[in-house]
Amino acid sequence: MPATPEFTEPRKTRPPLPEARGELSAHLLSALRAGREAPLSGPVVARADGFGEDLQLALYVLYELHYQGFDGLPDSLEWDPPLLQMRRILERRFLEALREETHGAEDVAAAMADLLVEPSGYDPTNVTHYLQKEGSAWQLREYAAMRSLYHLKEADPHAWVLPRIYGRAKAGMVAVLYDEFGAGRAEQVHARLFADLMANLGLRTDYGHYVDGAPGEMLAIVNLMSLFGLHRALRGALVGHFAVVEVTSPPGSRRLAKALRRTGAGEPAAHFYDEHVEADAVHEQVVRRDVIDGLLADEPALEPDVVLGIEATDLLEDRFGAYLLQRWRDNRTALRTTFTLSPTMPAAARQR
Repeated sequence: MPATPEFTEPRKTRPPLPEARGELSAHLLSALRAGREAPLSGPVVARADGFGEDLQLALYVLYELHYQGFDGLPDSLEWDPPLLQMRRILERRFLEALREETHGAEDVAAAMADLLVEPSGYDPTNVTHYLQKEGSAWQLREYAAMRSLYHLKEADPHAWVLPRIYGRAKAGMVAVLYDEFGAGRAEQVHARLFADLMANLGLRTDYGHYVDGAPGEMLAIVNLMSLFGLHRALRGALVGHFAVVEVTSPPGSRRLAKALRRTGAGEPAAHFYDEHVEADAVHEQVVRRDVIDGLLADEPALEPDVVLGIEATDLLEDRFGAYLLQRWRDNRTALRTTFTLSPTMPAAARQR
């Protein structure tokens, strides 16, 4: 197979604004394009599904103003008061939905218990099990396209928590994030490794390119990180979320690396997940021993928030997995829009 094309930083350019998915997002996007305020009425929000496509896209757009922004929009919109007010209204609806659907385990140990047990055999309800055993190359491409909404900014949402924690929790979090950001080497930044994976699979690596194709279930996963990361009051929930990511990453990454090799992907694609098998096995221990235990030793009142972060992450990942498996087992695309391959995609990759 031809070598992966020379790396181009995905975040050198800004993505265009996405297409609306309903009343809320249409209202917001029209206001942004016209350069006017976007106030919301209470009844409009009250009718919105907290997990729905419309609300999740509106939240995603508002959160992205804190990351890469959008083509043609000024950076000053990041702290625009009417947009922040709108974001807060939508966040409350999202949080309400999360609290309604999570169980509120007694403590962190109870919330983590199921995550620490690996199935002894094939789990037909788990996406990475499915991709390892049955998944096709086109399904792995779709999976990577959807996950790119997070992985091309991997660990950025988690960095928001650093000024909000201290002591052992902060030291442990910094140690993990140091690896996520390449341990001082730009070519090892995990977002860069994922761009290499995408290029090897023939995907476009432009930041935010696949947002119109991603379902609301995927947007909710990305939004959850920003919701927790951007609010000091939810710092415990961010830590709980991060713990789930690190605990579940090694076995899931091992299965995805095997799936990529089984379907003929190149080493640059498998390398991203190989890296997570090794690194996150260590990170899991640091997060549990230093970040969670350190945080709760200093601020024991945050335990219910840590539980919320664990349970909300598990809930949204289960919703996303169920959506993918339903579509794929019916031999249907999980993307909302036509799949776009890179114009520089190697011919061998197009045939997989």
